[in-house]
Amino acid sequence: MTAALAETGDRRTAPPAGTPVTPQAPRRRRRTRAFDEVPRWQIYLPLGLYLLFTLVPFYWMLLFALRPAGSTSLVPWPVTFEHFEKVWNERSFGVFFQNSMLVGLATLVTTTVIALSGGYALARFDFRVKNAFMLALLCSQFIPGALMLVPLFEIFRNLRMINSLESVIIAETVFQLPLSIILISGFIKNVPVSLEEAAWVDGCSRLRAFRAVVLPLLRPGLIAVGSFAFVHSWNHFLFALMFLSEQDKQTIPVGLNTLIGADSVDLGALAAGGVIAAVPVVIVFAFIQKWLITGFSAGAVKG
Repeated sequence: MTAALAETGDRRTAPPAGTPVTPQAPRRRRRTRAFDEVPRWQIYLPLGLYLLFTLVPFYWMLLFALRPAGSTSLVPWPVTFEHFEKVWNERSFGVFFQNSMLVGLATLVTTTVIALSGGYALARFDFRVKNAFMLALLCSQFIPGALMLVPLFEIFRNLRMINSLESVIIAETVFQLPLSIILISGFIKNVPVSLEEAAWVDGCSRLRAFRAVVLPLLRPGLIAVGSFAFVHSWNHFLFALMFLSEQDKQTIPVGLNTLIGADSVDLGALAAGGVIAAVPVVIVFAFIQKWLITGFSAGAVKG
C-alpha cells in the first residue's frame, strides 16, 4: 500500500511529458518583462542629472581657462591659451609639475614594493601578533594626517630633510602603506597556495615561485594599489605645504594655492592650473580603468 501511495503521489506531482523542468523560468521572465516595461526616461533622467551635476564644474573650469581674460561668454570662443602659458612659464608650473610627478612616481614604487612584501607575509605566514597587527593597520586609517604633522616635522628636522622632496615621499608612503598592505594581502589570499607548492615541487625557491606564479596574477591588484598611491600623493596638499618652503621644491597643489592672492584671484590662471593638475589623473584612470575594476573585484571576492 505504501508503494502504491508513493506511486500515486509521484503521478500527481510529476509534470506532463515534454515539459522542461525550469520552475524559476516564469519568475525570471516576469522580472525581465517588468524591467522592460519601465519607461526609459525613468532610467536616463536620473543618470543625466547626475552626469550634469558632475560635469558642470569641469566645464566651468575649462571655460575660464580657455576664454580670454575679461570675457563673460558662456562659450570659450575665441579659444586662447594665454592662461596656460602664464601659469606654465611665469608661475613656474613646469617646475611644480615635475616635482609632483617625481613625488607621485616615487610614492607609487615604494608603496607598491613594501605593500607587496608585507601583504605576502600576512597572507602566507602565521605568527602570534598577526591579528593585532592587522587591527593596528585598520585603526591607523582613523588617524588624520594633520595630527602627525608636528611629530613628522620634528623627525625630518632632526634628519635634516626639511625642504626636500624625500620628506614628502616618505610621509606619503607611510600614510599609504596600511591600506595598501591590507588590499595586497586580500589579493594574495585569492591565489591558491597549491600553485606555489607545485612550483616548489619543481625545484623553485619561494622567491622564484612568487615571481613566476603569484606576481603575474597580482597585476590588477598592484595596478589598483599603485594608482591610488599615485593619485593621493599627486593631490595631497598638507605635507607639501609643511615640509617644502622653497618655490623650486613645491608641488602643484601648493602652486595652485599661490595663485590665490590676498586681495584678488586670477580666475583664468587658477582654472588653467586646475586643468594642468587634473589632466594626469584623468589619463591614469582612463588607461587603468579595466585593471582597476578587475583588481577591486579580485580583492572583494575570496577565491
